[in-house]
Amino acid sequence: MSSHSNHKPKAADFRELVRLAAPIVLIQIGMMLMGVVDTMMVGRVSAVALAAVALANLYSFGLMIFGMGALMALDPIVSQALGARDEIAVSRGVQRGFLLATLLTVPISLTLLTVEPALRLAGQPEEVIPYAAGYVQRTLAGVWPFYVFVVVRQTLQAHRRTAPIVVTIVVANLVNAALNYAMIFGKLGFPAMGVFGSAWATLISRWLMAVMLLALGWPHLGAYLRRLAPGLLEPVPILRMLRLGAPIGAQMMFEFGAFALVALLMGRLGVVQVAAHQVAINLASLAFMVPVGIGSAAAVIVGHAVGRQDPDGVRRATAAALYVGAAFMTATGALFIGLPEPLARLYTDERDVLALAAILLPIAGVFQIFDGLQVVAVGLLRGLGDTRVPMLLHMIAFWVIAIPLSIFFAFALELGAPGLWWGLVAGLAAVAVLLVLRVRSRERRELVRIEIDERTPSERRDALGAAVD
Repeated sequence: MSSHSNHKPKAADFRELVRLAAPIVLIQIGMMLMGVVDTMMVGRVSAVALAAVALANLYSFGLMIFGMGALMALDPIVSQALGARDEIAVSRGVQRGFLLATLLTVPISLTLLTVEPALRLAGQPEEVIPYAAGYVQRTLAGVWPFYVFVVVRQTLQAHRRTAPIVVTIVVANLVNAALNYAMIFGKLGFPAMGVFGSAWATLISRWLMAVMLLALGWPHLGAYLRRLAPGLLEPVPILRMLRLGAPIGAQMMFEFGAFALVALLMGRLGVVQVAAHQVAINLASLAFMVPVGIGSAAAVIVGHAVGRQDPDGVRRATAAALYVGAAFMTATGALFIGLPEPLARLYTDERDVLALAAILLPIAGVFQIFDGLQVVAVGLLRGLGDTRVPMLLHMIAFWVIAIPLSIFFAFALELGAPGLWWGLVAGLAAVAVLLVLRVRSRERRELVRIEIDERTPSERRDALGAAVD
């Protein structure tokens, strides 16, 4: 029986977490920046072009996020297999990741084709719909390379190899910016294509990200991809992997969908409300990238600890991740509460927008700590292979608590935009408390490694030998 002092995080635990989380935060910010650059450049064409790209990205990302989440099943599968030094399980996991990326591309792409009728059904402006639909249609061929990028990224993160991802994201951002400039405005020999030029730039950037990351990551991945893993195409393990990943995808859709609906509800309140919401949510999203990185790093560290059957390592990593996530979001929350107007001035000088953004930012300051804790807790649970309960908790918190309260506060109590945000605070507070309690409950249980395949007697002997070594 281990002593209680072994559960307290040591300096080495914090160092390991920060060393892995820091590059992942940069990667997350880099991914976000690509969308920001698209928006900034298209915004110079016209208001219709800006609205079209915003709608297209909202619709396509809202659907693609499911596949992205499902592929995050690789976090526990690969990191736990690495912790257990089970090379065959790593090979199977990585190769099945590519297989799932291909299988998920088909239904997601077919659903994306419904963009035009879906936007009409949602009552979006008629002049915007053809451009938004055209953007989505032109980026369809980017779904598969985007999923391939996710597979390689999650695998490299599980190996604690983040340099190839950072280099890829930096290059992709530079290429995306150059292509946007050339194709939107008709520079460097390209015709001026406006919205559709941005779509082609996005498509090319996604293919570049997939090919470049695969090439840079090959020294670490080649050993797992050179020959087909035994039992690769057996349907039962593939279904098990999907059962593990699908709840992650659904959980991400529940959260993204709630924030997207609040943005749409802002549109019912007016233009000033939409603009102020964009300012506040942009700042909150930027801060949110840090706990996202901490949660992703924690998933890997906990996965390795589970694989090597190290319960003290799991508990120390859990405490370290929750401390760091809470500390960072408390600091940014204090900034949002203490300096709302100077922060809002970074985005706008319009008096009405500035005044409302200065009201929304302190509310964002309140939900920062809850948002940080919930995303770190989700990462910890993912590392343990616990994905279904977090999905259910997200569904309840966002769609049973947050959205009904947002609508009630904003429209029944006539609190307007702040009312919509206070509903989100309630939902995030609920999910943060429930998820942290779930983490505490899970870390007290016996560690059980996720095994997608039934192991043969010889594989069991090899695994036992690795554990003894």
